[in-house]
Amino acid sequence: DEIPTVVGIFSAFGLVFSVSLFAWICCQRKSSKSNKTPPYKFVHVLKGVDIYPENLNSKKKFGADDKSEAKNKSAMPKNSLHLDLEKRDLNGNFPKTTTKMQGSPDLENSSPKHFSERKKDSVSPDSLKSIASLSSEDKQDKLGTLFFSLEYNFEKKAFVVNIKEARGLPAMDEQSMTSDPYIKMTILPEKKHKVKTRVLRKTLDPAFDETFTFYGIPYSQIQDLTLHFMILSFDRFSRDDVIGEVLIPLAGIELSEGRLLMDREIIKRNVRKSSGRGELLVSLCYQSTTNTLTVVVLKARHLPKSDVSGLSDPYVKVNLYHAKKRISKKKTHVKKCTPNAVFNELFVFDIPCEGLDDISIEFLVLDSDRGSRNEVIGRLTLGSSAEGTGGEHWKEICEYPRRQIAKWHMLCDG
Repeated sequence: DEIPTVVGIFSAFGLVFSVSLFAWICCQRKSSKSNKTPPYKFVHVLKGVDIYPENLNSKKKFGADDKSEAKNKSAMPKNSLHLDLEKRDLNGNFPKTTTKMQGSPDLENSSPKHFSERKKDSVSPDSLKSIASLSSEDKQDKLGTLFFSLEYNFEKKAFVVNIKEARGLPAMDEQSMTSDPYIKMTILPEKKHKVKTRVLRKTLDPAFDETFTFYGIPYSQIQDLTLHFMILSFDRFSRDDVIGEVLIPLAGIELSEGRLLMDREIIKRNVRKSSGRGELLVSLCYQSTTNTLTVVVLKARHLPKSDVSGLSDPYVKVNLYHAKKRISKKKTHVKKCTPNAVFNELFVFDIPCEGLDDISIEFLVLDSDRGSRNEVIGRLTLGSSAEGTGGEHWKEICEYPRRQIAKWHMLCDG
């Protein structure tokens, strides 16, 4: 009789302990979730729809209805966000409007001293005349103009960038003679903030009107930053085409007096050597008899620090292109925690055409990260149109088939 009683007592104690432990674990998880701060790096405003962290926490959405604003700026309807998104056409684009850029309520209610709108570096009448006098050949070399605005909200310590529009972009699709442009923006030199606009279909004069608000950037650090805009054209079947870029050093730009409207000519992407990206040693051999290309990824050295620990976990991705279309891809194994990696891995690619005229090969050195997307450390392109050592190396393997030729190359920004 005593044994069942003891077993029953121990069972009761065990049940009480299990329930208490389960309740404690649930409370800990709930408290950790409530204390976890949301990872707001920036706030994206699309076509006048303002979203701020405090508004998101209170589950409020602020929008602007273009029709009501054009009439008498009446009160904003509750479903203005949905009305604004319904103005897209069949391709998902917004129609062009001439309404003023809608800022956040906090920015509009601030003092005129800080947020009065002004213009800087606009196109002068003389420059307009010179542009109009350009020949048709010179106009074909133009990559267009990017229009944007900058401002700083001192109350919220927020840096605000509005990408308004681009004009006169070149046609990247030869069949339809148009482009599907979008813009990637990065704040240099740390590259912590990377954002991009939506894709606008079949237009050479895209009107984006998208605002990106970056919180937690002190005004004293603005002078040390540089804005990098990359203008691209979306391609559904291959890699997106790079139209050009715009680089804006913020040193000397005064944002204390209010919003600054700016425009810059889009220039060809800088493919020159980039310091601090490291070097890659590769060896190539073209076999004309079998029409194959042998690629050996040998070594990488002086790679930059990417992880918090100060070291990278590099690997190399090799892409083979035929007439700007990727037809094959390979990748090496990951080398853990080293800025000087030794790969010694060989890949053989079948060439779909005779000769290497329309062939190019791209090497992407990436940092392996299980927790997030792998970051591109550096890029190298070899081909007939490549500049610098990439073009020289390609010329040598074309002139000397069946010979394995190895060279060191400086990596460019990814």
